Amino acid sequence: MPTAKDAQVIRAADIPDAVWEPGHRGVDLQASPGEAILASRGGTVAFAGVVAGTPVVSISHADGIRTTYEPVMARVRAGQKVRRGEVIGVLADVANLPEHARKSPGLSWGARFEGKGRVYIDPMTLLGSVRVRLWDVPG
Repeated sequence: MPTAKDAQVIRAADIPDAVWEPGHRGVDLQASPGEAILASRGGTVAFAGVVAGTPVVSISHADGIRTTYEPVMARVRAGQKVRRGEVIGVLADVANLPEHARKSPGLSWGARFEGKGRVYIDPMTLLGSVRVRLWDVPG
């Protein structure tokens, strides 16, 4: 799990069949601004920076999967090796992000195969057997 606590899923993955179709290419997990975000698996940091106003960390794993965490203020740098459970950054406060970057009140965590086609997968499948609990989000 990419958080120190057993985070609640506030929005489940809805991976579309085709890359151009609408959907939700990851999960949103309950987390608070300033909370430590952990590498869900060991690998090499592929990217740590800002994309369209959103701080992002991506990790490439040996099996060809890349996991992405946002909005996360990086405590790692591109090329750095990380282990599962290692702190990679802290959750940014969405109130300080541009309007278009305020997608989720918590951590957005995604995963995809980096080969041809960049196939997205539900990152929860990387954890093995887990209990998923969905909660209503006010508003």
